[in-house]
Amino acid sequence: MSDRPIWFKGTETASWVTRFTVGDDPMWDMMLLPFDAAASLAHAAGLVTAGILTEDELTALDGAFSDLADAFENGDIQISLEDEDCHTVIERFLTEKVGDIGKKIHTGRSRNDQVLAAIRLWLRFNLDDAASEIERLVLQLADMADANQDQFLPGYTHMQRAMPSTVALWAAGYAESLVEDLDLVIQARKRINASPLGSGAGYGIPYVNLPRQEVAESLGFERVQENVTAVQLSRGKYELEVVHALLQCAATINRLASDVVLYATAEFGFVKLNDVLTTGSSIMPQKKNPDIAELARATMHRLSGEFQVLLGIPANLPSGYHRDLQLTKGSVMRAVIILKDLLEATQGILAGLTFRSEPLDNARDPELFATAAALSEVVKGKPFREAYRDAAQTPSLWSEQAQMKLSEAYSTVGTPGNVSTASIRERLKKTIGS
Repeated sequence: MSDRPIWFKGTETASWVTRFTVGDDPMWDMMLLPFDAAASLAHAAGLVTAGILTEDELTALDGAFSDLADAFENGDIQISLEDEDCHTVIERFLTEKVGDIGKKIHTGRSRNDQVLAAIRLWLRFNLDDAASEIERLVLQLADMADANQDQFLPGYTHMQRAMPSTVALWAAGYAESLVEDLDLVIQARKRINASPLGSGAGYGIPYVNLPRQEVAESLGFERVQENVTAVQLSRGKYELEVVHALLQCAATINRLASDVVLYATAEFGFVKLNDVLTTGSSIMPQKKNPDIAELARATMHRLSGEFQVLLGIPANLPSGYHRDLQLTKGSVMRAVIILKDLLEATQGILAGLTFRSEPLDNARDPELFATAAALSEVVKGKPFREAYRDAAQTPSLWSEQAQMKLSEAYSTVGTPGNVSTASIRERLKKTIGS
């Protein structure tokens, strides 16, 4: 096999130029190769409609693509810096298998629309996978809420004990937030599900009348970017929307993980972490560090970095394609992989988390019930500011409230002692089905 890129025209490129321009693309392109192959086969079917390929030639290509899939599965396909990308590897493989038929497959395409088709198919697949993992995490939190309806947990503002809460309310709050994050992921998935094929380098394909809608439908795209110049204008923007959705999910988990790290300290002692979730110290024999939760907390900032890359790269570029945009590929793919790892880790954190009843019950400080003491007088007719002052001056009223069940004081669904996960589960179903 030749190790030169498909655009080679006789002038050798210096090795440093190849390293600089190709970068880490071979790694990403190994992930994209099956998706690029799927889009290429659909494009080949479109070339039959356009009169460029015959049915027999398409059949030959179909067999070659099947051989390619087997070779990839067996680890016989590699992409080197000299190859530059998966497009070169695929076209070269097809040409070796079916000769001149393989040389026809790039008709009506540019690597610009080709790589975008592959990226969007890859994103679609992986966002579906991520959405399923978010769904599992929501249900895990909902189950945790159902199992801890009456377990007291102090609520904090300004890092000071503020008002009563429960483990159920803690878990349900994060579950509801993640349902909203899931909706963003699904919307981002819809945004990227647009076919760029047929736009070429950004200005369409002369003479060849490609069946763009037909090819898009065969690949499961919901729509075609009709005006070909819109394709390169969307590059980076669609990816930014994906990472924004992932970042929102990571932000929710960031705060959940922060709670876990705090609650696991000796000073709080509210939770116990399974040993699988901790590591030791190289110098302190007694230490069990909540590394998994700490790294989960930090992951949001990694995604924030990718978000900034995607926000910055397309800015100030004139219309059309520019090589700067190549860097958006690794950024969005890296972000998706990071988020999927984070979701798996968070599920592991929750599975290995035990709330400790005794420290939590001991934290039932009467001060937390001062607001309840004031409002108990308000419902009897006393103005709030008067009840507020009286409650502040009468700590005995706090103790009376502290002895009551939370369900006696809170009647609104979604408050301490009155947590229902039914609406979360129903909203989750609607979000997934949207």
